[in-house]
Amino acid sequence: MVVTAIPDAGAARPEAPAIELSGISKAFGPVQANRGISLIVPRGTIHGIVGENGAGKSTLMSILYGFYRPDSGTIRVNGRETAIADSQAAIRAGIGMVFQHFKLVPNFSVLENVILGAEDGALLRPSLSRARAELKRLAAEYRLQVDPDAVVDDLSVGHRQRVEILKALYRQADILILDEPTGVLTPAEADHLFRILRGLRDQGKTVILITHKLREIMEITDNVSVMRRGEMAGTVRTAATSPAELAELMVGRKVLLRVDKAPARPGPPVLELSGLRMVDAGGVERLRGIDLTVRAGEIVGIAGVSGNGQTQLMEILGGYPEPGATVTGTARLRGAPLPLTGTDASARRRAGIGNIPEDRQGEGLVMDFAAWENSVLGHHRDAGSRSGPLMDNAAIRSRAADQMQRFDVRPPDPGLAARNFSGGNQQKIVVAREIEQNPALLLVGQPTRGVDIGAIEFIHRRLIELRDAGAAILLVSVELDEIMALSDRIAVMFDGRIMGERDPQASTAGELGLMMAGASG
Repeated sequence: MVVTAIPDAGAARPEAPAIELSGISKAFGPVQANRGISLIVPRGTIHGIVGENGAGKSTLMSILYGFYRPDSGTIRVNGRETAIADSQAAIRAGIGMVFQHFKLVPNFSVLENVILGAEDGALLRPSLSRARAELKRLAAEYRLQVDPDAVVDDLSVGHRQRVEILKALYRQADILILDEPTGVLTPAEADHLFRILRGLRDQGKTVILITHKLREIMEITDNVSVMRRGEMAGTVRTAATSPAELAELMVGRKVLLRVDKAPARPGPPVLELSGLRMVDAGGVERLRGIDLTVRAGEIVGIAGVSGNGQTQLMEILGGYPEPGATVTGTARLRGAPLPLTGTDASARRRAGIGNIPEDRQGEGLVMDFAAWENSVLGHHRDAGSRSGPLMDNAAIRSRAADQMQRFDVRPPDPGLAARNFSGGNQQKIVVAREIEQNPALLLVGQPTRGVDIGAIEFIHRRLIELRDAGAAILLVSVELDEIMALSDRIAVMFDGRIMGERDPQASTAGELGLMMAGASG
């Protein structure tokens, strides 16, 4: 497919584009992250940027926001060539950025976070007073209502994101970059964010949206640029393309946008839970009598808005419940009692439980360890990883290199530290490690969060192959489309309870959404 850069219909206006990048290149040692990138973003539009993990999207936006300096190329902001040496220079140029992982001080108030680094005098009280009035105006104008005196740590994820947007607007940003903004939002929060972004566009702001979710691109953007392997593959009007065309442009081949699977053939029960309850250290009941069975050869999906007990359920089954929590009830694994307390993650692995945790960086990887070290994390005492009393590092490295080839980890370098891989390739390292152990039960938390379309297809296919080989899989995902596509049975959780089970083939997203909101199943 040949794609030509097509300006938005609004580009016929006489003013210069909000952003014009010409010949931007950036290398990190031997890795060429950006190669001759040119991009035009018209004013007053929402411009999507998509591409596989490692395609160079975040590097390009980091250059635009002053985190990196390009090796070559020019940047024009509103028609003027602009040198952006650091983030302060970007802010002075009217560019703001909302990061995937928020840059907020948790124990500060909303107001304190908004003015942090932008105080207009030595005395804080007058700054706070002026900022409060400006914050009230911005919140009303852009529908970003949030209590200025609320402590950030007490806010929902969606409200924290509003604070980040308010921070940028307070600094008079006319161009707003959002990096994977819906990765941690509920569907309702994502819909509200889109209303905010449309409002910003209608007020004349320019929005650049980095996302892996093609549905969001089609819903919210005016134009979309596709990056592949550090280069710009093309720019099109969103209304003139389709998810299938964008996916093909991203990965250089046709991509199956649905999960292709045969009907499950469930075997005997692998996991049986009865009356599982959990009260956290603060006395809050997080799980309220969970009864659940997962059989060999099936995927049971847990649908629910984040924060309704799914995380606590997976942590207990993974052998690392919250410290100070009280856990009661019974569990059986392949017919044998499974202790709910007094155990740990290593005991779970020995029992045949694999775990792809929700937080790959915090729980699945040691970010400073090399890929080969992470490939054996938690399994380093296994016979195949040892030579006498010592670890057999040569064998582990060789096995890791083979895994990286088979799971398409890029770059396939076992010696590279985990933090130097993109998020999707970090996820593949975790997925490869857990699936290669052939677990009887695989716990899967948010398997494709922040993962590109090609990697999503790959991970889904691997999970189906493991199911078809006879494993039992318990899947948690906030992506309802993913739950419906992968699951053979769906259990809906709300407020620590299972509201009911549904057949994904006979259920609608609307029905499941009502149950996720607490309506009786």
